[in-house]
Amino acid sequence: MLAMFLIAIDSTILATAVPTIVRELGGFAQFPWLFSMYLLAQAASVPVYGKLGDTLGRRPIMFVGIGLFLVGSILCALAWDMTSLIMFRAVQGLGAGAIMPMVLTISGDIYTVRERAIAQGYLASVWAISAVVGPTLGGLFAQFLSWRWIFWINVPLALLTAWILWRRYREHFERHRRRIDYAGSALLTGALVLLILGVLEGGNAWPWASWQTAATLGGGILLLVVFTVVERAADDPVLPPWVFRSRIVVTSSLVSMIVGVTMIGVVSFVPTFLEVSAGSAPLLAGLSVAALTLGWPITGSLAGQFYLRIGFRATALIGSVGTLAGAVLLTAFSFDPSPLLTAVGCFVMGLGLGLVANPSLIAAQSSVGLRRRGVVSGTSALARSIGSSVGVAVFGAIANAAIAGRETDAAAVQAGGTAVFIGAVAAAVLLVVSSALLPHVPIADEPDGGEQADGRRLGEPDG
Repeated sequence: MLAMFLIAIDSTILATAVPTIVRELGGFAQFPWLFSMYLLAQAASVPVYGKLGDTLGRRPIMFVGIGLFLVGSILCALAWDMTSLIMFRAVQGLGAGAIMPMVLTISGDIYTVRERAIAQGYLASVWAISAVVGPTLGGLFAQFLSWRWIFWINVPLALLTAWILWRRYREHFERHRRRIDYAGSALLTGALVLLILGVLEGGNAWPWASWQTAATLGGGILLLVVFTVVERAADDPVLPPWVFRSRIVVTSSLVSMIVGVTMIGVVSFVPTFLEVSAGSAPLLAGLSVAALTLGWPITGSLAGQFYLRIGFRATALIGSVGTLAGAVLLTAFSFDPSPLLTAVGCFVMGLGLGLVANPSLIAAQSSVGLRRRGVVSGTSALARSIGSSVGVAVFGAIANAAIAGRETDAAAVQAGGTAVFIGAVAAAVLLVVSSALLPHVPIADEPDGGEQADGRRLGEPDG
């Protein structure tokens, strides 16, 4: 819970201070990179951490993640311009890439599916607390102190988390030596960098119909093709072939990806939208977007009761419809900007997302054994990180195209917000479709119960 709190609070505290950071450091067109660079580093490192967690154990990888997140936070607090801040956010992202999948994996290790229905309430409470504490602190720091305190606050939190993990968390894990797929990791990282760079800078740094766009997007697609070929021949691939053969893992990862796309467009842009178009103070704008991360844990804590009664797929489908309803409300309310109405839309969207995210992940975890759970959790976290990275790039490009350099013009920023919310509606429609495609997964009482993701019974040798 403490480790998750580091990630949860970071998702809400920074967005509140974006206008203040831009005024001090400049570079409004670059601000989406504050999110996308963090998410890119997280996405690129998650598969490696997932594999290492299955090889070396969860505990050492957690300490690596907390250490990197701590160093990255200190560097961000000392940043001297927008470029350095963006680069240091990448260090934070490398830490988050280890923390999130290990938290999810550990919860899958120590609880059965039925026990996780209860444990979800505790984990969801972390997001509820951060939903209030994050925007409040971010707004207070931005208004009365300095935005740099947004990162300094992570130092005592990270140290406390590491100390308690060292004292209290023990795991019984038999380590296995496996070869790390460095080539696959490098190719995946390169592909993500080029694809996100092309989406974010297309129409901004260079025209969409230009050789730069063609080169970056084409290069990213080419690296993905090479990555696929290399993974098939790798002894121990970073993304094993059975992941792509498992319908539940593929569809749950698709759900996670679209959750990332939908959420990031709202979280990253609502504070700026309200501060400029409605004249809201940073604290009030932050509390409006906090309504999303406040609604999420309310239904997240109840999701276990839902899927134990009606199943994983039905629960996710109900949640995706709720997410769509929230996105539609945000779009409708954007024509007359109001912090209260925007908070209502965010809250409804959060209620929906709380019934989608965890049930789809737990369904995938329930289909594999202990030795593969790290890969499944890592794949889900990777998918959400990719979705968030691509989402912030796409929504940033949409906003920049609508604003066109008029970041102080309330009408232009309002038009940009409406365009972003319409994009969130489109993403929510895809979320409904992907949730409907989730296969049926039976509720297993034991952590290692059920079928392997490749169709073999648990307990059979891997070959």
